[in-house]
Amino acid sequence: MIMLERVPTGIPGFDELCEGGLLRDRSYLVSGPSGSGKTVFALQFIVNGVEKFNEPGIFVATEERPQHLREHSITFGWDLEKLEDENMLAIVDATSTKIGLPSDEKYIDVRPFDTRSLLDQIITIQDEIGAKRAVVDSTTSIGFIIGDPAKFRVELLKISTTMEILGLTSLLTCEVIENGPDKISRFGVENFVVEGTIVLYYTRIENTRMRSIEIFKMRGTNHSKKIHPFEITNRGIVVYSKEEIF
Repeated sequence: MIMLERVPTGIPGFDELCEGGLLRDRSYLVSGPSGSGKTVFALQFIVNGVEKFNEPGIFVATEERPQHLREHSITFGWDLEKLEDENMLAIVDATSTKIGLPSDEKYIDVRPFDTRSLLDQIITIQDEIGAKRAVVDSTTSIGFIIGDPAKFRVELLKISTTMEILGLTSLLTCEVIENGPDKISRFGVENFVVEGTIVLYYTRIENTRMRSIEIFKMRGTNHSKKIHPFEITNRGIVVYSKEEIF
């Protein structure tokens, strides 16, 4: 029997929902509405990769300038700049040029969005730092640039497949509209090009909002079919795997 290698996210409570973690060299979608914790989940996956498992990471930021990410991460005790200086993390600024701002970042994605140039950059960075994990946060802005869901699906497939071939275990984040018809993805195609989909909910119950997580699909893995609560603490996300949301 073939044993598939696991990549633990290191996010407390999450890995026990899916037999110890994600499958190595596969791509996963993390979707949810604004405020649900997608970027925190993705950053925690990358930071834990470096700090707990000695796996360098690449973070492609398409909607937030890297400096904001660094500042935001410090609130969780994650010093991204230190990890960058140690060549264990590379952040690609795919935001500044898109909105016409200059950038003095080491890694900058060109405008307009071009899958080939983004992948070339990921290949270059992987050669430099030996990356094992990658994040594209978020794919939604790429979808808006491409405009056509059918073309977007092909481009996403190129991204996810190339990352798999490169030996990167990757997360692609995607926004959903809270009250939209499709709670899984924005354009209705993102879910089809990945090995698994993790959905983060940010639901209003009376006068309070509650966060919860569901593994919507995960190929090659037994996983929890239930919706579990989670919190964003001062150390990042904590999933309460023994509890359920009804």
